[in-house]
Amino acid sequence: MPPKFKDLKRYCEKNGWVLIRNTDHWYYEKVLANGNVLQTKISHATHKEIPSNIWNRILHKQLKITEKEFRDNL
Repeated sequence: MPPKFKDLKRYCEKNGWVLIRNTDHWYYEKVLANGNVLQTKISHATHKEIPSNIWNRILHKQLKITEKEFRDNL
């Protein structure tokens, strides 16, 4: 079961992601030790569940972690 947008926001805030913009969505980024920059955006509709197809893309292309790593670091 995919998380809600509030879970993704909490993950970012607890794991070194920086809020870079707050407009239609919250935009976060994280600079890795190797210099790579990761970015993600989070809906203001924090009570809504993230659709599965979008959640899989967020995990693999934006956060670059596994589902277990996400859950372990909430």
